[in-house]
Parts: sequence; structure tokens; C-alpha cells
Amino acid sequence: MKYFHKTALIFCSIFFACCGKDAPEPDPKPQTPDASGYALGADVSWLTEMEKAGRKFYDASGKETECMELLRSLGLNSIRLRVWVNPSDGWCNKEDVLVKAFRAKNLGFRIMIDFHYSDVWADPSHQTTPAAWQNMNLEELKQAVALHTKETLNLLKTNGISPEWVQAGNETGNGMLWETGKASVNMANYTALNNAGYDAVKSVFPDAKVIVHLHNGQDNSLYRWLFDGLKKNGGKWDVIGMSLYPEGESDWQQKNNSCIANIKDMISRYGSEVMICEVGMPWDKPAAAKAFLADLIAQMQNIPDDKCSGIFYWEPESYNGWKGYTLGAFDNSGKPTEALDAFTDASLRISQ
Repeated sequence: MKYFHKTALIFCSIFFACCGKDAPEPDPKPQTPDASGYALGADVSWLTEMEKAGRKFYDASGKETECMELLRSLGLNSIRLRVWVNPSDGWCNKEDVLVKAFRAKNLGFRIMIDFHYSDVWADPSHQTTPAAWQNMNLEELKQAVALHTKETLNLLKTNGISPEWVQAGNETGNGMLWETGKASVNMANYTALNNAGYDAVKSVFPDAKVIVHLHNGQDNSLYRWLFDGLKKNGGKWDVIGMSLYPEGESDWQQKNNSCIANIKDMISRYGSEVMICEVGMPWDKPAAAKAFLADLIAQMQNIPDDKCSGIFYWEPESYNGWKGYTLGAFDNSGKPTEALDAFTDASLRISQ
């Protein structure tokens, strides 16, 4: 284990030297994540890029604090990190993911890895096949998915990092790796690619839970269509993942209620565990965001049999116009807003 930590530290030192950052000091006794109980998490995949750009983070009193440590102090216990295949700027490639995962592990976070199977954003509007995979047929794409998944996860494993959850694709409500894996065109192809990812994850981390993640958690018809299609074609998954993004103060209650109804249907229909892998609301509506999150977490935790297992805020640390994203949970001075109090309150309830 000491070798693993030494290897990761050497790599982190090289990476951060190249980026103009000091390497993070490893915890001599890394905290062991508590894999029991409800996951309260955040996707912070922008973090290293933000740090390179000079962004800093502050607690409520104005004290500069490392971002993950700050989130930990607010009650979060899990970190989600996206992986791109060959991004042009290097951010969110497997080496960058290692740096962030190493830091998260040493703070005692549970870890989710989110494979986009693309060089860029994969979402309901974009599931662009990586440039290096563009001319591949289905069998070759399956092999590429498996190899990329194994290489990334083995890099983590070699450095003593074991993710608890792994997404085989991001917001794949219409499949992935278009056009070959577009679900509305060929559900069997999408299923084959999904299963290639699933099997690759299990070959490295047999105990990791593999997530199939869709957008619009309030849309029951979408989820029934996609998961019925996967099931008919022999699709594999352990967890159904959802995104939920209310427009603001006017519709969050309705979307929460529809999402909870959808969650209950997914549990009943497929026997699946369900997580909400992404949420967000406008940063300048923090009271509404707190109410939205508190209500959603409470309703999820009232679902019996531990079938509803966690929630992740998407990039809460983004602030002051970062990448044009306005749904973070930090204000323009780099301090967390009251939106994240919903996580603090939930953490206190869980610990009692």
C-alpha cells in the first residue's frame, strides 16, 4: 500500500508541476470511506482546471480552504468525477481523474467515476464518438469501450483507489457513441456497448456498482422506454441514475414529486437501486435551491429498503461565471451558498 501511495504522489507531483500547482500532500493515514448509508455528493470535475486558472475557495468566515476539504466540512461524503477519452486540453482525461480521485480518497470520500465515452461532453444532445474511434464498427467499439474503461480503472486501482460506483455512459437517454449506439435507431447496439462497459468495470472492480444514467429524472416514459429496451436485449446495470434540474422557484416541487414517483416505479418495475447523479439550480436562488434539495433528500430517504441511495450536486464549486455555468452553489466571492445547507442538515440527521 505504501508503494501505491508513493506512486500516486510521484504522479501528482509531476502533474501539478506541469500545471503550475503544488502537489497535494497525502494524508499519512488516509481515511477509509464509509460505504454504508446515504451518499451526499458533488461532481467536482472542473476543480483542477479551476485551480490552474487561479480560482480559490473560502469557508463562510472567509478563510481560504481547499475545495474538497470545504465540501467535506459541509457534510458531503462522496465525489463524482467524469472521464473523457482524449480531450484536446487534457482536463478530465484519466491522468487528471487520478489526481482528483487521489485527493478525494485521502479525505475519506466515496468515489463515483463517470465515463462519457467521448472526447467532449456526452449528454442528451451530444454523444459524439471519440475521434480515434470514428471509423470503428460495433465489435471494434465494444473493444474500445472495454479497453478505455479497464485502463482508467486499473490506473486508479494501481494507486489504491477503489470507486464505489461507475457510470457506463453519461445521460444516455438515447444511447451513446452515435450513430452506432443510438438507442432510438438500434437498441441492441446500445445494449451491447453498455454491456461492454459493464463487464469491463466488473473485471477490475467486481464489487463496484455500475450505473446507467439518464437525464430528466421526472420523465417516467423516457425511463420505461430505455430500461425496457435494455432489459429486452439483455442489458446489464446495478443502479439507475438520474439527473434533475428544475428551472427555478416555480417548478421544483412538481419536478421533485414527479421524480420521486419515477424512482418508485423504477424500483418496482426493475428491482433496481436508484441514485440522483446530478442536480443543480441557479446559484443566485440559494433559498429556493436549499428548499428543493431538502425536500428531495427527505422524500428519497423515506423510500424503504435502502433502494434510493444518494444524491450528487453537479459542479457546486463553479462560481463567478466559470465556463458560463450558472447552476453552482457558491457565490461570486467563492463561498458556498445556503443551498449546501441541505447537505449539512441531511448529514447531521444521518449521523444521529
